[in-house]
Amino acid sequence: MITLLKPFSYRTPDLVYIRSSEVLPQPKRYYQPINMVTTGPIVSLLVLSLALTSASIRVELPKNSSLGVGNPESQSQSYHTISRLRRLAVEFFAQYQNITMSDLAQDLYGDKEMRLPTTDDLRCLAELQTLAKDVSNRKLWALRMIDSWGTFPSGILYGNLIDLGNFDECLGIDHAVTSTHNIQGKYCLSKLQLAPSISTYLALKTAVCFPASCSAAHMDTMLRRLLQSLLGIELNPEVTLVSESSCKTADREPYDALTIFTIVVLSILCVLMVLATVCDYLVCQDDQPLNKWIKAFSARANCRVLFRLVEPRSNPNVIDCLHGIRVLSFMWVVYGHIYLVSMFGPNMNFVKLDTWRRSPYSMLLQHAAYSVDTFFFLSGLLMVVIALRAMERTKGKLNVSLMYLHRYLRLTPVLALAIIVYMSILPRMGDGPLYGKVNFDDYTRCKDTWYWTLLYVQNYATDDICLSHSWYLGVDMQLYIIAPVLLICLYKWGKKAAAGILVAMLLLAACLFSIMVIGNVSLIVSSQGAMRKIYFSTHTRASPYLIGILFGYFLHVNRGKSFKLSPIAVVLGWLTSLALLFSCLYAVYGYALDAEVPPILEEAFYLTFTRIAWPLGLCWVVFACMHGYGGLANSFLSSPLWQPLSKLSYSAYIFHMFMESLNAGITRTNTYFSDYQVMLRFWGDFGFTMLLAFAVYILIEAPFGNLEGLLLPAKKPCPPRPAVEESKEAPVGCSHSAPTLEIKSPLPA
Repeated sequence: MITLLKPFSYRTPDLVYIRSSEVLPQPKRYYQPINMVTTGPIVSLLVLSLALTSASIRVELPKNSSLGVGNPESQSQSYHTISRLRRLAVEFFAQYQNITMSDLAQDLYGDKEMRLPTTDDLRCLAELQTLAKDVSNRKLWALRMIDSWGTFPSGILYGNLIDLGNFDECLGIDHAVTSTHNIQGKYCLSKLQLAPSISTYLALKTAVCFPASCSAAHMDTMLRRLLQSLLGIELNPEVTLVSESSCKTADREPYDALTIFTIVVLSILCVLMVLATVCDYLVCQDDQPLNKWIKAFSARANCRVLFRLVEPRSNPNVIDCLHGIRVLSFMWVVYGHIYLVSMFGPNMNFVKLDTWRRSPYSMLLQHAAYSVDTFFFLSGLLMVVIALRAMERTKGKLNVSLMYLHRYLRLTPVLALAIIVYMSILPRMGDGPLYGKVNFDDYTRCKDTWYWTLLYVQNYATDDICLSHSWYLGVDMQLYIIAPVLLICLYKWGKKAAAGILVAMLLLAACLFSIMVIGNVSLIVSSQGAMRKIYFSTHTRASPYLIGILFGYFLHVNRGKSFKLSPIAVVLGWLTSLALLFSCLYAVYGYALDAEVPPILEEAFYLTFTRIAWPLGLCWVVFACMHGYGGLANSFLSSPLWQPLSKLSYSAYIFHMFMESLNAGITRTNTYFSDYQVMLRFWGDFGFTMLLAFAVYILIEAPFGNLEGLLLPAKKPCPPRPAVEESKEAPVGCSHSAPTLEIKSPLPA
């Protein structure tokens, strides 16, 4: 899980202006006049677009921005210097019209002896010479290589720091020199840091296109010499302008063993699903009972379970409002991650992020991590409600080993599939100038840490978690492991055990507070190891889970009891609940508004108490909805329409970053950051995430859940249920209430 949008620590910058009368001098033109008649309209348009020069502009520049040194004169000079890069492609090919091997030399400053040229050097030189000649002859393929370069971005002083050029135009170049030799395009993003005071994150990035035979080192050498010649400055030799990791070609690596294995596994599952579904249709036409093993894989049977809608209050053992809470919390998670992707994408109005960060609306995203506490609360609540009912029927007996096995088998197949899909399929699903650079994780590290994830100890065992958002599963599984002890205590000692759990919760909250204050560990300023110490660790995340256990015990003890509250008590309950929830969201809004970082003591108090206050606020919401005091909230949260999405929530959570990484990576142009634009993007990502979750559900989650129900003994007898729920298409296995009260991760964040 990535920490969501922590407040920035800088103040609102003052604004200075470059007046429109301050016309920036244009750099010297190196291109030659072109005969528009003989070259044709398309080539004429291409060359004219390359010949555009700087224009007079009026801009706003943050006074304390890293783009300048700190005063208007130096900022104007910096902008003047940078503006000379507007026609970088034309300048490059003008300077290297007669390129030689010395232009490709790696030793720029002459502190080492010149090395002998390699085969790659000679091939790169030959292709660059061919390119330079065809540029002079105005060959279309050569002009396309120039045309695909990025330019000096428009609105750089407004935060537009990147020009992605034309990725597909560059990679689409495949010029046949001879019958056996083709020149292909190689797309790279160059990073131009023109002053030491400029942060590497705020460095200009522009696309360059070279023959594929040239390495990033060749490009770096030539660009460095060009910039020093044009700008008259010494670039830092330790800062690489072009790295091989930023380069892409049209060539694709052959499928490795893991990719082939993943495709084979998915193919087998698809074949089983199709065959079982066909058998289901053929058998059901003759009104014959379907074999339970075939039914386990039948998409028809599993879809009937998935899309079966149960009327609210039709089963007293079901807490209907939890469906809506679960789905809305998951949507909050996806929405927060969409904002992360959008904020660090190629925005053309980066300076507006500070204004957005100060808005009250942004608090909903900056504190979206409270969705995690919601899921811990739901997990503890459902676990106690279900388990104590089962223990009453078995007179206190609890098959702990079967509990653990059941949970592991229900969670692990989807997680295991996700690991190999993120590692092998995601890198091949798309392409683009930013593909592979906007992921939430470096999924290649799964090769070394995948087993920690499948053992559910990744939050403690390694700093390189395979799927970062799977940390929740590790915490939730570890809390589930200690749950039987708490269940036995609650069953035997009742209120005394509940008091002990309350004391344990307070002690763990004090532990979190002590870690932050004594160790000066802060999430806002990203202290070293802060995420692992206080965000991923089980002992610091246990408070909402334990509150869920206590509230679940309260519901269990008072099940069937009618609570008659006065209108004043109901109003006070809702006001208290809303006060707790909104205090968690807006308690630090003053610091965000003033762009200040709270002292570590205040941050420790805030984080410790909000992890208790948030689940306490949810307790009233659930209680009010269960006992008829929910009003519109209950009607909304208990709507049957939430039920299918709720059942898909686990698969959707595991694979939602797949869709976000894919859709962000295929970006071809700069984007505009605004709340409305992010909302538009959210609905697209959320919709495709649910479609992918549906596919995973009918291929993996439902079939393996059905098989687990067939192979393992039932954890509890099937209680009778209302006639409205009777159906011959009940889930394979035993538990009638499994779709809503199943002991499974409700939905991680």
